[in-house]
Amino acid sequence: MNINFKKLNKYAEVPAYATENSAGCDMRACIEKDIEIKPREIVMIPTGIACEIPNGYCGFVCSRSGLAYKNGIAVLNAPGIVDSDYRGELKVILINHSQKPFVITNGMRIAQMIIIQIKCCDWIQCANLSDTKRSGNGFGSTGVL
Repeated sequence: MNINFKKLNKYAEVPAYATENSAGCDMRACIEKDIEIKPREIVMIPTGIACEIPNGYCGFVCSRSGLAYKNGIAVLNAPGIVDSDYRGELKVILINHSQKPFVITNGMRIAQMIIIQIKCCDWIQCANLSDTKRSGNGFGSTGVL
């Protein structure tokens, strides 16, 4: 599958897969000057890229495991969802979960995007739903919590 994209400024870098079998392509910061994220602070980082995801697909923007584990930096609304009809700049909402400031530099890999096939459905209102063993039992009812 091909994804059409557009660079929005001179600092933009094409999203790329780090290895042949990577599920997500790395998204890079596209900034003119460094951005410091203070502990517990939330920032929106531009990527300098707009893209055209085909109908029937969406992009999931996810945290990079290394940034999360080593520095406490994560995508806040993980996964962020990029709809197929969105044509604006891709931006990543990051949060610093650590106790130390962290600096984002231009070109830094800040997130990864996975292209996922989706199926939209029609929601049909009904009076009753089918019964299951679990039924309406929710949080912790399967013994996992």
